[in-house]
Amino acid sequence: MDQRVAISDFLRSRRARVRPREAGLPDDGRVRRVPGLRRDEVARLANVSVEYYTRLEQGRAGNPSPEVLEALAAALRLDASEREHLVDLAGRRAPHRKGPIAAQRVRPGLLLTLQSLDGVPAFIVGRRLDVLAANRLAREVVADFEAMPAARRNLARYYLLDPEARERVVDWETIARDSVAMLRFDAGKHPEDRRLADFVGELTLGCPEFSGWWNDHGVLRRTYGVKRYRHPVVGELEFAYEAFGSPGDPNQTLCVYNVEPGSKSAEALRLLDSWTAPAAPRG
Repeated sequence: MDQRVAISDFLRSRRARVRPREAGLPDDGRVRRVPGLRRDEVARLANVSVEYYTRLEQGRAGNPSPEVLEALAAALRLDASEREHLVDLAGRRAPHRKGPIAAQRVRPGLLLTLQSLDGVPAFIVGRRLDVLAANRLAREVVADFEAMPAARRNLARYYLLDPEARERVVDWETIARDSVAMLRFDAGKHPEDRRLADFVGELTLGCPEFSGWWNDHGVLRRTYGVKRYRHPVVGELEFAYEAFGSPGDPNQTLCVYNVEPGSKSAEALRLLDSWTAPAAPRG
C-alpha cells in the first residue's frame, strides 16, 4: 500500500464527513462545493497553514509531528481507531520491517488459555483477520475453520465470500463492513504486507460490497461489542464479545463470545455444548 496515497485518501474522506456546524464553524456565506470541511477550514481548526495542510493531504509533507497529528485528529473529530490509523499512515510508528513477513504462531500459553475456555466460543485472530486457532464452540457457532484449508481460515473471507455467512450472521452488513474496517486498520500498520494486498484484490472480485466499504476508509480496532448468529439447531444466539490483545504479539487477539447468564442464548449455548461435546471414553 502506498502510504502517500493512503494518507491523502484518508484525510479527504474524514474531511468530507465533518459538517461545518459540527466543527463549530459559522456559515460564511460562500458556496460550498464539498460535502464537509474545506481544506482551509481544517487548517484553521488545526492551527496549521493551508499550504502545509494541502501538502499533507497530498502526501508531500514528510512526517508531521505528534502535535500536528493530534491537532488534525481533533479538527477532523477522529475516534480512537482513526487517530491510531492516522499515526500509522503518517509514519510516526517504528519503521516497518522490510522483507518477507514470518508466519504467525500462537504462543503456547495463549493457546492453553483458549483451550480452557470450553463453555463459550473463543478464537485467536492474527494479521489480516486470519483465524490462528478456535475452540469447539467457536467452530460450531461461527464456522468450522479447522475443516478449511489452513490458508483460507480467515474471518473476513468467511463473512464476505461464504454464502453461508449471510444466513448465519444476523447483522451481516454491519459485521462484514466492520471486518473491512479492521483490514484497513491492519493495512495502515503493515503497508509492506503483500498477502494483505492480494487478499484485498480477492475480496474486491468476490464481494460486490467490498470496494465501496474499502474506499470509504473506515478503520476499526477489535475491542468489544455484540454479535448475533442464527444456528441451524438451537436458533438465534446473542453474544457480548471481548477482544484481548496478546502481550507476546500485538498482532494476535483472543476473542471471547460471552452470553448473559440465565438468558435464552445461555440456555441454547448450553444445549449446543452438550450435544456437540465429544463422547467420554469408556471404562
